[in-house]
Amino acid sequence: MNQNAHAEAITTRFKELFEQSGESLSQEHFDELTLLIEAGLDAAIIEKMEQVANQLTDLSHNIRHNAEYSTPE
Repeated sequence: MNQNAHAEAITTRFKELFEQSGESLSQEHFDELTLLIEAGLDAAIIEKMEQVANQLTDLSHNIRHNAEYSTPE
């Protein structure tokens, strides 16, 4: 499920729970909630991608280091 679909599913579930309490909001507010959720998901994904990129950089350095000392001359 992509971020947009996931954000919409969360918003829909929130809307259902909210309306069960007898309250209501405009669709514009729910659309804004969807955008906020998408932004949060995007930020979390970017943070995780940066962590993975750092791990790959470290792994690359380790491979180069090991190759320098294990290559027969």
